[in-house]
Amino acid sequence: MTGVSGITCWFKKVFSGEENGCTVLRYTNIVLYLTTTLTLTLMAEKMIIRHATTAMLMLSLLAALASGCGVGEASVASDDEIEAATPIPVETALPTRADILATYEATTTIASDADAPVVAKVGGEVVSLLVEEGDRVAEGQVLAELDGERLRLEMLSAKANLDQVRSEYARYTDLAARGLVSEAMFEGLKYDLEALEATYELARLNFDYSKIRAPIAGVVSARDVKLGQSINVSDVAFRITDTSELLAYLQIPQAELGKFSAGQFATVAVDAMPDTTYTATIARISPTIDMRNGTFRATAFIDNDSGTLAPGMFARFSIAYDKHSDVLVIPREALIEEDDQTSVYVVADGEVSRRAIEVGIESDNLVEVIGGLAGDEEIVITGQSSLRDGSKVLASHNSRPSYSG
Repeated sequence: MTGVSGITCWFKKVFSGEENGCTVLRYTNIVLYLTTTLTLTLMAEKMIIRHATTAMLMLSLLAALASGCGVGEASVASDDEIEAATPIPVETALPTRADILATYEATTTIASDADAPVVAKVGGEVVSLLVEEGDRVAEGQVLAELDGERLRLEMLSAKANLDQVRSEYARYTDLAARGLVSEAMFEGLKYDLEALEATYELARLNFDYSKIRAPIAGVVSARDVKLGQSINVSDVAFRITDTSELLAYLQIPQAELGKFSAGQFATVAVDAMPDTTYTATIARISPTIDMRNGTFRATAFIDNDSGTLAPGMFARFSIAYDKHSDVLVIPREALIEEDDQTSVYVVADGEVSRRAIEVGIESDNLVEVIGGLAGDEEIVITGQSSLRDGSKVLASHNSRPSYSG
């Protein structure tokens, strides 16, 4: 019962006035110490706690909170001391080596380079509609027919006149060879034949124009005529759009002109399909600057063989203009940027130290490290706001997937 005797002695000392100046916090520790010590003593006597070492450790901890009999006053640690001794939980990661791309981000609207209105080349009544919006058509395919009876008769008349003069010309050719007709008369007949041939070809062409044909291959994006409607020459009847290859015009600040060239690749994302990316190629770079906004125009072609993209969609372009291979990279969130200096916290032996670094290309939330890190350091990526040089930390390592540009 040595523990109980010691407790009694210490209890009498405290409440006899020998510990004048103790705070409320100390009395709270006293009550906690008494209660826990009595409980542990009883449990030890009944062999509830099997390991005496565990009990002694717990008693020693409580003794640190409140002094025993014959020991000086209990001391309370300051807030700064408590803060310095308490480890701060942080998340860490190791630098990795990977390929990284320097990219430029731009937004624009997708368009089609092959988008043609189909106009009527002759007037007439629409007697047949052969396609509808959304139908894919080939170049030269008939889309609609007009009433071409008048044009057909005009063609037949021109053909009859041509046949008559052609027959006369054949007869006069033999006579001219024998010198029986004047050369002037024969030449005049020859010119009449050529004029009638042109008249016939024109009549035949106008009759063929009564069939409205697709000027390019693609998809019928609009039908602007109805069955029975009378249309005039140059009226728009349909619109054909080829969506197999789309394009976009990117307006880029003139300061970036040196970074771009034809043949560079880009990835494209659209809001309608956020989980899908498409490939684009920079086809042309304008050599002139638009004086209105100080930009130059880059033309990008987008492969759309799947047909999922459509002209008019708003798209985000990420153009890769440089690539650094097998370089040291760290997560973007590890950086601390203050006073034009970039640094990171490095963890060693449960403490952190702030280290200045030099960074390069940044892409996909990764940053290239040019100097300041060897590559084997454990760096803090979450929880930096509570740290300072020498802070103790409780690190949780985050294993990130490898990255390749």
